[in-house]
Amino acid sequence: MNAGYRHAEARRFLNDRLDWNLLRTFLVIGQEGSISRAAARLHLSQPAVSQALKRLEEQLESALVIRSGPRIALSKAGEEVMQIAAELYGTVSRLGPALDAPEETVAGKIRILMISRIESRFYDDFLANFHVDYPRVEFEFDVLRSSDVVSALLQKTASFGLSLCRTPQPRLEQRVLLKQRYAFFCGKRHALFGRKHLKLADLKSENFVSFTSDQIGGNLSPLTIFRDQQGFTGRIVASSSSLDEIRRLVAAGYGIGCLPEHIVTKDVQAGEVWRLPPAEGVIDVDVYLLWNRDQKRTHAEAVFLERFEQALLATDVRNRF
Repeated sequence: MNAGYRHAEARRFLNDRLDWNLLRTFLVIGQEGSISRAAARLHLSQPAVSQALKRLEEQLESALVIRSGPRIALSKAGEEVMQIAAELYGTVSRLGPALDAPEETVAGKIRILMISRIESRFYDDFLANFHVDYPRVEFEFDVLRSSDVVSALLQKTASFGLSLCRTPQPRLEQRVLLKQRYAFFCGKRHALFGRKHLKLADLKSENFVSFTSDQIGGNLSPLTIFRDQQGFTGRIVASSSSLDEIRRLVAAGYGIGCLPEHIVTKDVQAGEVWRLPPAEGVIDVDVYLLWNRDQKRTHAEAVFLERFEQALLATDVRNRF
């Protein structure tokens, strides 16, 4: 029996016997970037998750992760398996709607609290598809500050939240919806507009337009810490909890501001704002889907959550803008 035949037989055996649960566990590991966080999300012990990863690596005969302390990164093979697992999960997740009884009716109201200016084609498409599948579900959307979203969910006055959540809350479940990179920008009326070859030191005396949560203990406190560590001396001349208002004031020339890169891409292209150093951006801030694990959910809310989690698992976070 030649080596090529044995290899083909081994691959056929793998295709027939590979455990889907191992792939799903690996998918969550890759999304969370941590064994402990994956275990918490899957409601499993860390040893169980580590063992599942080991079994999958043994079956595939490939190292799928690169360990670096508590965090892990995917190897090249791991990235390929991650993509395949996400595609498989997306296919499997469509079995539920396909098998739903035609007479089943999902109806009710879902209240979602969200921070301002969430831009995501992935999220837009999810809402559109959900409405097609469940047209009798009614939605109520309210835009609030991140702290108010979290507070309302803790008090069980809303179904779900889309918000920043720098400090995990023991009673709230959270799933990453978007990973946003914040960077410094100025408007066309600002003295730094259009200037090339600027350095971070050129910004240190400039005044700021900032979010109200840009303070120690707030959801954007990493920005406060960044300015302090870099020795910025400018003062905050205007602040708001609304991203749109921060963007407006930056464009009007009140001062420089830190905004999500993907939000102002069109403004940069239109010559309304100018990207400032550092080139790698300032901070990374996640937007989460949040809900209270102790809250009793209606059938409509349960279906919404199930579909949303399936969509998140099936779509790499880099493809959610």
